[in-house]
Amino acid sequence: MSAHPTSAAAASARRAVEAVWRIESARIVATLTRMTGDFALAEDVAQEALADALTSWLASGVPSSPGAWLVAVGKRRAIDHWRRRATQDDRYAELARDLDETTEPGWDPDAIEDDVLRLIFVACHPVLSREASIALTLRVVGGLTSEEIARAFLVPVATVQQRIVRAKKTLAAAAVPFEVPSPDAYPARLSGVLSVLYLIFNEGYSASGGERWMRIDLGREALRLARVLAGLVPREPEAHGLVALMALTAARFPARLDAAGEPILLADQDRTRWDRGLIALGRDALAQCDALGRGRGPYALQAAIAECHDVASSVEATDWERIALLYEALGRIAPSPVVELNRAVAVSMSEGPATALRIVDDLAGKLPGYAQLPGVRAELLIRLGRTDEARRELQTAARLTGSAAERTVFERKLRALD
Repeated sequence: MSAHPTSAAAASARRAVEAVWRIESARIVATLTRMTGDFALAEDVAQEALADALTSWLASGVPSSPGAWLVAVGKRRAIDHWRRRATQDDRYAELARDLDETTEPGWDPDAIEDDVLRLIFVACHPVLSREASIALTLRVVGGLTSEEIARAFLVPVATVQQRIVRAKKTLAAAAVPFEVPSPDAYPARLSGVLSVLYLIFNEGYSASGGERWMRIDLGREALRLARVLAGLVPREPEAHGLVALMALTAARFPARLDAAGEPILLADQDRTRWDRGLIALGRDALAQCDALGRGRGPYALQAAIAECHDVASSVEATDWERIALLYEALGRIAPSPVVELNRAVAVSMSEGPATALRIVDDLAGKLPGYAQLPGVRAELLIRLGRTDEARRELQTAARLTGSAAERTVFERKLRALD
């Protein structure tokens, strides 16, 4: 390679680093947290390793095991940090002895898969507020940017950044250990962990920003962790409900993109491509939830909605009346404007667009900046023949969304109107 790398080579190296980080960031930070015993330090040195990769991989190419490379560099950075602080304790000495001087030490991701779950439990420790726990875990485990998290929660970016910084300081001050808590501590942590896994999966199902519509790797990792969690708490209905929801939703992943990576909406999907194995897994998890006899919570109700879609042979054959009732039940135990918006879609299919439009209009001002609100309203207006109004709503939706793929969907509908 020349002494002056081309812009194309630099862009290629940057894409490689971004791809590895997107896939392996949670495991890298989790591994470094286990090794150092310091969550904040682990993330700091992981970021430093990432910066090193940008220059090193440009000069010498992407290593055969990039995740291992980042972990090795992160370990060296941690040792440098302890040296600077002149705290050469037993932990430093052990790391220094064990550190393989090659740039690509052996590293088996499967051997540390529970580290990510430990990391989530740390981030969901009771010393943190629920908002801080979710923001921190989405950042570290989900690999989301502050901007993406802010869009997901409809809050300013600065608020998200402050929550993450404060959370790290709080965990350090409380000396929270890197471990899955004992069973008697599950209740205090379980709700937060379930929420985080749910939000990570949602980001995988529909990316809040960037060029891609989905982050399938993120969705699959969330499902894997949810199944591990359900094994830890087999008597918790909502743990099984969350597994059911994720599996029944992930079953549609293979049909949500065309060969060019463009989004395919539910009505146009080839249902023969849906993953029948995941549908069976999801239905079995929902049955396990029901067998506990304690009723369905928010995740199980959403799983039941996903099941209605998955067992239907077409959009027209879907039991929309049942879906509307399930959304109504969900709205009673976990009320939110987004739930009401989804109920409106089901009502539009079971009772007609005029009834649904009244529900959507009642949500005015309750979902500021949420692109799906004008998007759904546009669909209802189209069905009512109010094309000019629909066009304005689609333009608003395209402007509000942070997802390039979702913007493509809205723009495609605009062209259809023209």
